[in-house]
Amino acid sequence: MPDLSASDPAGTGLRIEKLVFRRGDQAVVSIEAFAMDRGAHALVTGPSGCGKTTLLSLIAGLLPIQEGRIELSGEDLGAVAARGPQAMDRFRARRIGLVSQQPMLFGMLGALDNLLIARQLAGLEPDRAACLGLLSQLGLEGLAARRPSALSRGQQQRVALARALVNRPALILADEPTANLDDEHTAQVVRLLQDRARALDANLLIATHDARVREHFDCVLALPGQPRP
Repeated sequence: MPDLSASDPAGTGLRIEKLVFRRGDQAVVSIEAFAMDRGAHALVTGPSGCGKTTLLSLIAGLLPIQEGRIELSGEDLGAVAARGPQAMDRFRARRIGLVSQQPMLFGMLGALDNLLIARQLAGLEPDRAACLGLLSQLGLEGLAARRPSALSRGQQQRVALARALVNRPALILADEPTANLDDEHTAQVVRLLQDRARALDANLLIATHDARVREHFDCVLALPGQPRP
């Protein structure tokens, strides 16, 4: 397995140093060092409750960094957050594509408009053709106008995936992206994530316990289970 703990900073896409996040007296996440060269792909694995989702939330700037440091393409996320919520929101919208366990789509908007608003929030020009093409790649052609309530759970997840990719992020974070998909769509989503990450020279980090995903990756960050209180 490649060594992910040390890397040349000039080529690093994602770097974590001495990261600790606590709830009360318990350290939910504790990582001494982890680095991914630009364009590298990896999985975060571990049992339920080990901190996989918390780690991705820290990297995405959705939780405050209590101790340690996270850098993306040489930029300190703590420094970005210190400039205020709007600065962090804009940084996330432009640089990080996040696929959560829950699709979290805008319920009053159709699938296409969910992608277009993601570009708007990042301050980017709309690109209707590219958005439609991305939906088509995920087997959602003909569903562009449908609201989330008219889509299956798996279709909602694929729309959320398309929204995460639409702004050409430097880092793609996916939290259990295949949890609601059958084998065929699981393979399709993994291929799309990997292919899009390669095309963008972006880092790809997936948190999962899905054994079907594990077979597609060589690099794994295994988080230990948390001790029982």
